Formats: sequence, C-alpha cells, structure tokens
Amino acid sequence: MLLPQTADRRPQTVRLHTMSTVPTPARVKLTEIFLSIQGEADAVGWPTVFVRLTGCPLRCRYCDTEYAFYGGEWFAIADVLQRVRDLGARHVCVTGGEPLAQKGCTTLLKELCDAGFNVSLETSGALDISDVDARVARVVDVKTPASGEVGRNRPENLALLKAGDQLKFVICDRNDYEWSREFVKHHALTERCTVLFSPSYQQVEAATLAQWILDDRLPVRFQVQLHKYLWGDVAGR
Repeated sequence: MLLPQTADRRPQTVRLHTMSTVPTPARVKLTEIFLSIQGEADAVGWPTVFVRLTGCPLRCRYCDTEYAFYGGEWFAIADVLQRVRDLGARHVCVTGGEPLAQKGCTTLLKELCDAGFNVSLETSGALDISDVDARVARVVDVKTPASGEVGRNRPENLALLKAGDQLKFVICDRNDYEWSREFVKHHALTERCTVLFSPSYQQVEAATLAQWILDDRLPVRFQVQLHKYLWGDVAGR
C-alpha cells in the first residue's frame, strides 16, 4: 500500500503490482499519493486524494514540486485505484510534475471517473488535452513570461476548453499580470471557462494581485494556494 510522502520528500512505499508484464497504459509512475485539502481551483476546500505522477518536460522558475521530476515507482493502475479508495475521499486530483507526459495518465483518469470519483487534472498546458475523459475537470496552466516557459503554451488547447474546465495563470510580477490580462482579453477566455489568477508564492503579495484585479474590473477569479497558508511549502500536504 502506498503511504503519504514524508517531510524528507522521499516517497514511502511497499511493493505492489509493479511487474514488467503490466501493459504500459495500465500502469503509471508515481511520486506520491496522499490525502489533503484541495487548495486551488473550483474544488478548493474539499478533502481530496492527490495522485502525483513522476516527471515533467518543463522547468518553471517557480515550480514547487521539483522533487517529482525524477525517481518515482511504477504501479498498476488497479493498485492506484485501490489506494485512492482506501484514503476515503470523493474528490481526486491527478497532478505532477506533468501527468499527461505519461501514457497511462488518460487511462488512470478514465478509470477514476468510472469508479465514481469527482476527478480533476492539473496540467501545464504544454501537452495535448484532447484525449482526457470529458468527465474530468481540467485545470490548465497558461505559462507567463516570468515562468521561463511561456514558449511552451499550446494554443490548440484553448479551443478544447469547456465550462467545467479552468485556466490558471500564476502571476510573478506586474509584467506577468499585464501580459495575462491582455492574453485573457485577446482570446476571450472568460467566455470559455473559469479563469484563475494566482500569486506566485512569496513573489507577489496576495493583496497586491487582488487590488490589480479590482482596479481593472477584470472578470477573473482570484485564488491563493490555501494548502500553503495552512501548512507551508511542504510535500505531501
């Protein structure tokens, strides 16, 4: 059974079905599975099981999950589902790293939906979201200039967004805010789905970003990372 990650950021596990005979789409490489309070997006505040997949092709300057870039361990999706059930929450968030970088991610998402969970996906916006099960709430990043990865944004994803999805902009400074404001307007994004503006942790004061939004009467949803206000910047929370 997978156990929550400890403070030293090394996942604690015991061996499950990790045999090489498990087909690739039926397994995923995991960094951790844990129960916490959802700190972002439309499901904020709900007890949520987080399934963190290993690996990411991006290197955002503000990344707070660099420990998920490497390592991890392969597990059969059936075993992942059982651990999620054991943790006892209705909401499940599949995150990373960049979860869609793994072939098994879309299979995992579908099976979580089939099992009756309320499922969300946190993705960088750099990879194709078209194969994600329609029942999944897709929380898609738009990378800002200060992220260092603005060139990795995938414009094709914007046309795929539906009302239950969310676009997230992590704002690092005033230039990021102005760039994001114009990006939202240019693409009429608030007509497609909920748009989230979030201050980069310890880079922009939450009150400062909130005031910028109010000054411009910008029709976006302000959010903070609630879990960091509760527990700080620690893994497994």
